[in-house]
Amino acid sequence: MMVKKIATGLLAVALTSSLYAENKSFIGMELGYAFVQGDVGGFFPGDVIRDHKGSDIEYGVRMGAQNEEWRTTLSYNYFDAEENGIVQNYEKGLVALDYFYLFENKMDFQPFIGASVGYINYESTNNIDMSGLIYGLETGIVFSVTDAIDIDLLYRYSLANAAQDDRDASLDHVSSVVFGMNYTF
Repeated sequence: MMVKKIATGLLAVALTSSLYAENKSFIGMELGYAFVQGDVGGFFPGDVIRDHKGSDIEYGVRMGAQNEEWRTTLSYNYFDAEENGIVQNYEKGLVALDYFYLFENKMDFQPFIGASVGYINYESTNNIDMSGLIYGLETGIVFSVTDAIDIDLLYRYSLANAAQDDRDASLDHVSSVVFGMNYTF
């Protein structure tokens, strides 16, 4: 497990350092609506509560670098929800690499596709506390409001590799619709 954490960290450093050398940097914030799916065990062995779902607002901050063709983003997000008496929350850190696929057109908006990888800490009722790798795909569009302000709308779908064996619990996936705003410099 420690090897995965180190590999994820090194990948993040490698991706971001190459972009920071010659392109625009940015800082920003994210606001989205997230859907979480996990399976949680009951108090007794074999007593499993399936379809442990939740949805609510997700908040986050981001920083990164971009050029006309690529964008690398480091983000941190927080989610907290209660649904049907089940409380869930998570903190996740992601590194995403996005490709602007119509960059030749020099438009005020750019559609993109990308991939993300990171780490998530998920907590829920019944003493569920687990951490693990999270990875997935994203797609969206970036609008240039001014030379220094960009906004984007994206959909991110992530699978999770987090489980708590003593409680027969796991986090399956997280999907989010995210509105982001970036200040470029």
